Amino acid sequence: MVKQTRTRRSATQDAGWVRWSLVAIALGYIGLFLVLPLVTVFSQALKDGVGPYLEALQDRETFAAIKLTLIVAAIAVPLNTVFGLTASWAIAKFEFHGKSMLITLIDLPFSVSPVISGLVYVLIFGLQGWLGPWLVEHDIQIIFAVPGIVLATVFVTFPFVARELIPLMQAQGTLEEEAAVSLGATGFQTFFRVTLPNIKWGLLYGVLLCNARAMGEFGAVSVVSGHIRGLTNTMPLQVEILYNEYSFVAAFAVASLLALLALVTLLAKSILEWRFGREIAAAQS
Repeated sequence: MVKQTRTRRSATQDAGWVRWSLVAIALGYIGLFLVLPLVTVFSQALKDGVGPYLEALQDRETFAAIKLTLIVAAIAVPLNTVFGLTASWAIAKFEFHGKSMLITLIDLPFSVSPVISGLVYVLIFGLQGWLGPWLVEHDIQIIFAVPGIVLATVFVTFPFVARELIPLMQAQGTLEEEAAVSLGATGFQTFFRVTLPNIKWGLLYGVLLCNARAMGEFGAVSVVSGHIRGLTNTMPLQVEILYNEYSFVAAFAVASLLALLALVTLLAKSILEWRFGREIAAAQS
């Protein structure tokens, strides 16, 4: 009687041609949809040389768009960081009624089109909106001004920090916090000396993603900005205007700045993942 032996193989030990085919498909997809557009942006921006490239970036309206983008990000990202920390701490460390509703609301910007969110702000704060007459009476302008751009940016970016921290803090549990409280630590002492050091790399990762989205947001900002040259145009809106005016070198020059910001964010993300992974491995060893 012949015994048939069956060899067990791992799910990752497929035939060589299968592995290489999957790698080739992944690299081809990345090259076609990620690398090629980046190469195109930089090649178009520099096709007339470095001089026209730098001249396009020194244009008054372009400089104003860059400045406004940095200002909006400098306001929106800290606000979302505070909200993300607060919401994550409440969701991961406490039990309360409406917890699932809060999680759903945090995810709301992921399911709502940015254009729709911009229209909502116009309906609320616009001249014919719910609060429009009161704002006009008190000489307060939100729509077609910097406050409206900040509000729209905050809405579309506020899930990033919270969504990065919630699973991390839930995985860490509450044992260390409970130990700190049992030793007499106050709530703020527990947060700053126990919770915050444990989530610092995840927090920085969420802030990076939030900042990248804030600088690159187009849809919601386009609705509430009014496209006022030199006043309410951010970098993505300036790219659209320059491209529609057939100023291709200038448009791609500004786009290259946004691409550089994305590459810097990607590099910082990789460094944080490497550092975060090393700390986890050191804690487990």
